[in-house]
Amino acid sequence: MTGATELKEQGNRYFCDKNYPDAISSYSKAIIKNNSVATYYTNRALCYIKLKKWEEAIKDCKRALELDSNTVKGYYFIGESYLELSMFDESTKNLMKAFDLAKEQKLNFGDDISGALRRAKRKRFQAFEEKRIKQEIELQTYLNNLISADKAKKIEEAGASTEREQAEMDCDSKLAELNDMFKQLDERRQTRDVPDYLCGKISFELMRDPVITPSGITYDKKDIEEHLHRVGHFDPVTRAELTADKLIPNLAMKEVFTPFTKKYAEQFQKVY
Repeated sequence: MTGATELKEQGNRYFCDKNYPDAISSYSKAIIKNNSVATYYTNRALCYIKLKKWEEAIKDCKRALELDSNTVKGYYFIGESYLELSMFDESTKNLMKAFDLAKEQKLNFGDDISGALRRAKRKRFQAFEEKRIKQEIELQTYLNNLISADKAKKIEEAGASTEREQAEMDCDSKLAELNDMFKQLDERRQTRDVPDYLCGKISFELMRDPVITPSGITYDKKDIEEHLHRVGHFDPVTRAELTADKLIPNLAMKEVFTPFTKKYAEQFQKVY
């Protein structure tokens, strides 16, 4: 009789061949044999992700995390699935947990987790922007309608033609002033997206004090110093030996993002 481990290995072979339905079948059989192994669920979740079955992947990841709250793949895969479902807050929270656990466990996922986290934060910001733009358009339309209604009422109530002309001019002036104000808002939001290179590689927040390591990696100073103190004396990306005295201010980077942060920091902090 085939055991759970053999069924998992069979599923792995199917996965390598990109035969995801049969891989799911094998992992499911392994779970029937032994439903207390988190890896069986995360393996099946990854197959569901490949098939774009996000809800099924989330369900498996939740079960895996119930069995093992320190499984990086559980948080990573559920974060990816939430991202595809446009559930950006949930995605960011789980991907950040996966990123932190991977560092603590010294697991190398390359740029997979950090890249997904950047996408989640960017999409969350874009969703925030789209909502705000929609609200601005609705407000502009509402105010335009109010002024137009007031204009029609004043023209109707006006007696002499000069009074009607004055009422019309006053209302048209208000409309022009209002729409000019919203036009300026449009122009200010044209470049609000946050470039990846302005975000720290540890916190994924907008950098304030960039420093560069001997390996050529730029970090926000407070983030890398906290890493060196709390995690260990090595570069989080390259794993090369690193101490605080080797950090050098990245003046070129600071010159690039200082005008950007001055202009947009307040609005980014609301969502980043």
